Amino acid sequence: MNPLSISIILWLSSTSLLAVSRAGLLPHKAQVLIYNYLGSGTDFIVHCKSKDDDLGIRHIAYGNYFQFNFRPSFFGNTLFFCSMQWNGTTHWFDIYVQTRDQFICDTCVWKVKTNGPCLFAYYVTCYQWRTLP
Repeated sequence: MNPLSISIILWLSSTSLLAVSRAGLLPHKAQVLIYNYLGSGTDFIVHCKSKDDDLGIRHIAYGNYFQFNFRPSFFGNTLFFCSMQWNGTTHWFDIYVQTRDQFICDTCVWKVKTNGPCLFAYYVTCYQWRTLP
């Protein structure tokens, strides 16, 4: 392929990507906030990961939160999962599932309660903790 053809292909590719981005077809940045609503005096430890990112271990005091930002996948397969520990127990939950959350919230606010996490978006949805097989 000659240099002119390569230049034209690169220009068309970048122009197409810019058009897709401006048209809003690429996912917007997403934000997740995880609040401690376990009760006064009860702290928890949260450890969130995706297939590609480990967000580290955080200590969250009652009433405080942990926050992270990311850009969901163009392919719709972004998943962040978290383990949460308090009072000697460990719980798991998929805190961001793109197919579940992308049309509900750009800023997903979760309140962690003893019986499960609740998502506060256009409406409140509470879930049970995930169990391991």
